[in-house]
Amino acid sequence: MSGGVTVAVTDHAAERFRQRVGSRRGGFDVKPEIAGRVSEAWSAGRVSDEPPGGDDHAAARGTVYVRDLVDRGVVFVCRHDRASRELLVVTLWEDERLRPARVDRRFTDALKDSDGALVDPGKRWRERRDS
Repeated sequence: MSGGVTVAVTDHAAERFRQRVGSRRGGFDVKPEIAGRVSEAWSAGRVSDEPPGGDDHAAARGTVYVRDLVDRGVVFVCRHDRASRELLVVTLWEDERLRPARVDRRFTDALKDSDGALVDPGKRWRERRDS
């Protein structure tokens, strides 16, 4: 996984980052910070095709896991388009082998029912397209 990539960040990944990690730069929009951190970790070779922590789930085709350089317990879950050298940060995980998660899973699970992006993932895109 050598060479540079263009990094984009989903709204869901930005929200997870705000909930669990928080910005070190104090900016309102965390997407540039996430893109920078993923790009630096990618360049440093902190990329794997295998889910971290012995996760039972098989990795989806094109999924790569990028471990943050700043906070080594944070793993960015990305979709990699090798042909166009693009990386889309979909979400992030906290590797609980290094320390307990900052936010207990029961709190984030409780939010799933009210999160429109999870209930209907294509809704925002369709609304923008149709307006």
